[in-house]
Amino acid sequence: MSSVNVQRAWEIFNTAIEHYHEVEELNIRPINPYNHPLEKLFWDKNWIDCIQWHTEDLIRDPEITPANALLLKRKIDALNQERTDLVEQLDDYFLEFFKNVKVLEDASLNTESPAWVFDRLSILALKIYHMEIEAYRNDISVEQKNRNQNKLSVLLEQKLDVCNALENLFQNIQQGKVKMKVYRQMKMYNDETLNPILYSKNS
Repeated sequence: MSSVNVQRAWEIFNTAIEHYHEVEELNIRPINPYNHPLEKLFWDKNWIDCIQWHTEDLIRDPEITPANALLLKRKIDALNQERTDLVEQLDDYFLEFFKNVKVLEDASLNTESPAWVFDRLSILALKIYHMEIEAYRNDISVEQKNRNQNKLSVLLEQKLDVCNALENLFQNIQQGKVKMKVYRQMKMYNDETLNPILYSKNS
């Protein structure tokens, strides 16, 4: 494999989404059906996104109790950390994958790493899945249906643009035109040594 197959990632994201909606259980983690390390990461990444998507729906219930809202907020925080960890594992994979590429002296840097673009693509797959449902509902007005279908068209166009941009990015990395460089997120709010609220409790 000379580069990374973006369309394969898209297929895996959608397979995970379909699987999640067959189960529709926030606390279930099915056995990952893939063997290739990159494909396994794509599946895990999108599964976390599916759980977070529906958890975010639940917390917006106007009748939610404060206790349940707090539980869901804690769950969302944990999912955000797991999502970040998986993105960094993806970038570790790409760093290893392209480690032998000879980088040109005038190579540029991308504004974000490939893994964070895949993160956006995974969320985009979820947006398209759910907007397709909304675009063809029979219990809404014609005007609302038209608005939803227009939104779906934009999302589908965005999907093509992001996939093309990713493919171009990988091609340029492979040719040494773009330097593969990664910055860790270094999130502070989950770190007991960096969040003042947390480390003040331990002092």
